[in-house]
Amino acid sequence: MSTTEPVPERTTRTGGDLVVESLAALGADTVFGLPGQHALGIFDALRRSALRYVGLRVENNAGFAADAYARATHSVAPLLVSTGPGALMTLPALQEAAAGSAAVLAVGSQVPLAGIGGGRHGYLHELGDQSASFRGVVKSVHTARTASQIPSAVAAAWESALSVPHGPVWLEIPQDVLLAEVEIPAVTGLRAAPRELPPRPELVAAAADLLAGARRPVILAGGGVVRAGAEAELLALAERLRAPVATTFGGKGAFPWEHPLSLQSWLEDWHTTAFLEDADTLLVVGSGLGELSSNYHTFRPRGRIVQIEADLGKLEANHAALGLHADARAALAALVKEVGEREPADTGCAGEPGETPESGEAAGAWHAAGAGAHAPEAAVCDLLARVRDRIDGQQLDLEQQLLASVRQALPDGAVSCWDMTILAYWAWSAFDPRAANALHSAQGAGGLGYGFPAALGAAAADPSRPVLAVSGDGGAMYSLAELATARQYDLPVTWLIVDDGGYGILREYMTDAFGTATATELTRPDFVALAESFGVPAVRTSPEHLRTDLAAALAAPGPSVVVLPARLRMFAPTHLDS
Repeated sequence: MSTTEPVPERTTRTGGDLVVESLAALGADTVFGLPGQHALGIFDALRRSALRYVGLRVENNAGFAADAYARATHSVAPLLVSTGPGALMTLPALQEAAAGSAAVLAVGSQVPLAGIGGGRHGYLHELGDQSASFRGVVKSVHTARTASQIPSAVAAAWESALSVPHGPVWLEIPQDVLLAEVEIPAVTGLRAAPRELPPRPELVAAAADLLAGARRPVILAGGGVVRAGAEAELLALAERLRAPVATTFGGKGAFPWEHPLSLQSWLEDWHTTAFLEDADTLLVVGSGLGELSSNYHTFRPRGRIVQIEADLGKLEANHAALGLHADARAALAALVKEVGEREPADTGCAGEPGETPESGEAAGAWHAAGAGAHAPEAAVCDLLARVRDRIDGQQLDLEQQLLASVRQALPDGAVSCWDMTILAYWAWSAFDPRAANALHSAQGAGGLGYGFPAALGAAAADPSRPVLAVSGDGGAMYSLAELATARQYDLPVTWLIVDDGGYGILREYMTDAFGTATATELTRPDFVALAESFGVPAVRTSPEHLRTDLAAALAAPGPSVVVLPARLRMFAPTHLDS
């Protein structure tokens, strides 16, 4: 019989309570994280709050979960971690959040105040300058060195994360400040005012003149449209201009996939590249025209570019443009109004004598259709047919069958989260998300392990509908511990693991470049047995049964795993021929 006296419950408040109260006052209701010795003041305070805590098993995975939660909700996702190793483990996830404009507010502890300042005091987890590790990754770095500084520091970090463009921020607080008792009143009236970024009127007018006067206007919509929730404004502008719309991989869902003006997302295809090049005015909104969006920098525009971009560093970073440093939604709304006040361009002269197409087949199709009443729509159909013909000539029936099976199994409106794996690379180009803000992937920073923990974050944002995660076996190994998280919180995530015995895309890259692959083959577990050991139902499927097995898993309550042994190939690139 134990004689240990029970520890009396703490009744006083601490610096940790100020952190938790500040988050709640700013509107947080869910936080992600993993406790550590220096951060225990915050985690103890969670007990006394109404905040819902979702604890993951690895800090990087907690960061990925927070990232997807922020994307899904268009809000701030707090991430709570400890000093040193725990803090540094979040860096890959915060890099992805930065690339994807996800508003993650990472709150980390620090060594006690006496150890801060660069000296070597020998504290556990001590770093000479912990915040320096984050400055090149996050939007802003914040500190609080006294309890009274905590509410304002949390509000400043929140405001920075949610100001346009959204992004991750880092806030650190020393251990002793978190543990110290405080007499400060409970935080209830805290406010943050995220900075808005409206377009300048004279630039909107100039952009409207170019777009309304264009004979071949085309729009390229990026992730900035999705992050801003500007899908309705984009649709209205495209229909007013009758402008074909392509979406970047990060912008998937920004424009209806089956719309007559939809060029879809085939950006790694020279037919699409040529089509964009042939626009006399190309509106690029929410994209920096980076490596993937420019078909590996092979894009060579011949017309004018109008670029709307909230990230000042991306504005005209790759191509000269009429640049609008603005939030995508505000700028598109202003353009819809301004363009509506102008006379539309006469597109009937697109094929008049003396005008010579310069971009081969894509331009020829646009000009040939120019005199008809459905010229832009016909040009879109022609382009998509050319893309399909190119893919169909490569004997990639298995890959297309699998992607179709996933689409058929996934309910409309359900969120999917994709890791860096061959099937995801196909999805970037060929998958119809069927809803705005419903597909999330790690293509921004390109780190492995995103899919499953991100799906957990998306499920935490809306537990009423199933979420799909897609990983390869290599990426799955980064996230296996989170099967325990899925089971603990009973989150409705179905994890599709495509098992090809290694790092499939690296195997393909190395074989193409060197004739053989090195360090790509992997010993892996029995994923079905492993999932079942966590109490998570699992099934091994085949290409023929994928649709029915995946649909059944998605329809069942709680988490599940579907393992598909398959060796996939990518479609041939076109940028190497340029």
